[in-house]
Amino acid sequence: MEMTAIIPGGQVPKGRVQVSGAKNGAVLLMDAALLTHDPVHLDNFPTELVDTRHKGRFIEQLGAQVVFDKERQTLDIHARELSAEPVADYTCPVRTTYLLAAGQLHRHGIARIPYPGGCKIGNRKYDLHIMVWERLGAQVREADDYIEITCPQLRGAEIVFPFPTAGGTQTALLCASIARGTTVIRNAYVNPEVSDLIGCLTAMGADIVCEGNSRITVTGKSRLRGASYRVMPDRIEALTWIVYGILSGGEILIEPVPFSAMEVPLIHLREAGIDLFRNSQSVYISPSCMNAQQTIQPFEVATGTYPGVISDMQPFYVLLGLKADGISRIIDYRYPERTAYLRELSKLCPGAITWDDRGQISVTGPAHFTGAAMRSTDLRGSMAVLLGGLLAEGTSLVHNVEMALRGYNNLQEKLQGLGVTMHQYAPEELRDAQPVAA
Repeated sequence: MEMTAIIPGGQVPKGRVQVSGAKNGAVLLMDAALLTHDPVHLDNFPTELVDTRHKGRFIEQLGAQVVFDKERQTLDIHARELSAEPVADYTCPVRTTYLLAAGQLHRHGIARIPYPGGCKIGNRKYDLHIMVWERLGAQVREADDYIEITCPQLRGAEIVFPFPTAGGTQTALLCASIARGTTVIRNAYVNPEVSDLIGCLTAMGADIVCEGNSRITVTGKSRLRGASYRVMPDRIEALTWIVYGILSGGEILIEPVPFSAMEVPLIHLREAGIDLFRNSQSVYISPSCMNAQQTIQPFEVATGTYPGVISDMQPFYVLLGLKADGISRIIDYRYPERTAYLRELSKLCPGAITWDDRGQISVTGPAHFTGAAMRSTDLRGSMAVLLGGLLAEGTSLVHNVEMALRGYNNLQEKLQGLGVTMHQYAPEELRDAQPVAA
C-alpha cells in the first residue's frame, strides 16, 4: 500500500540507536538455511524488513517452517519438508529469488523459483545466475511464471565471471557447497555480506577457502548441518545514522557499528573534518564531533566496489555535501543511473544539486532546506529524501515512503527512540490530515 509520511522538520534527535542485522546479508542466510534438513537459528535478524517477510512467505509455500521473533530479533528456519512442487503463486517481489534454487536442487534435483523482483525482466539481468547453474550441470527453462532449473546432481566446475558480481558469487557459493566435487570461482566479489554468507555456510559444515577477494574454492558436501549464526550489523544503516547525527546537531549513540566493513567510508568523513567518538563497537555523535566553526569541509567521493564507498551509500554523501562549506563532488561509477532521487531532494534546496547521466553529481553547500512535497524513487535515495525532510525548516511530505522503510528495520520505532516524530498515512487518511507543504 502506498503510504505518505508527514515530517515536521527541525527536530533534534537524542538517544541511542541499535543497528539491525544487515538487510543485504540477512536475505542470503535465509537461502543458506534451505541447504540442510536441520534447524537453522539466526540472531540479530532484521525481522520487520519487507524483503525478509516476502521471502519468508515464499519459503513457507515451499513447505519449510519459518518463525520470525520481533522481540528477540531472531529467525528460525527448519526446511526438513522443503518441496520443489509447483506453488499457487510465484510472486515474490525481492531481487534475490535466484538464491532459492540451491536448496530445492539439493533435495529434489529440480527447482522452481520466481523471477527476480517478482516479474520477468526484459533484459535478462539474471544471465550470470543461469551461467552458474549451467556450468554446474543444470538445465534451465524460463516458464511464464517461474524459472525451472533441473539437475539430478550438481557437479563442481570452474566458474569465471566476466566481472566481479555479488549476486553471481552468492549463487555459486550456495550451489557449490552441495555440489559433487570441487568448484573454483574466479572474479568473485567478496564484500562483507558475502563474507557473512561464507561464515554461515562454514558453520553449517561447508568447505570454502577464499584466496584474496576474487578467487574462492569450494569443496562440495553431500550433507550440511544446522547452525546458530549471528547476522552482521548493517553497514549502510550505520552510515545513515552517523550522517543524520552529524547534520542534525543531535546526540546519538550508534551501536553496533561494523567498523571493519566500512573503513573507507569513515575515512572520507574524517577528511571532511568530522571527528567521530568511537570505541570498538559504537559511535557517539554530537556537535563536538565538528570543528569550532561547526563546518563540514567540501569533499570528493567516487563510489565503486568494496572496500570503497559503495553505490548504496552515495545518497548520504550527497546529503552531507549539501551542508558542507563549498562544492562537493560525488561520482557513481558503479550505478551512474542512481540519480532519480536527486530531483526530489532538490525540492528542499533548489539549485544546490546538479548531475548528469554519467553519475557525476555536484553539490553546493551549505544549502538551506525548506519543507517540500517529495516522492520516493529508490530505497537508499528515498531515505536521504526522508532525512532531508527531517533536517528542513517547516513540514515535508514524502509520498511512497514505504520505499525507504524497505531498507530499514523498525525505522519508525528507532526514530521515536530518538524523540523524532514522523506520521504515516494511507491515501484515504491523508485527506483528513493537517495540510502541509504543497
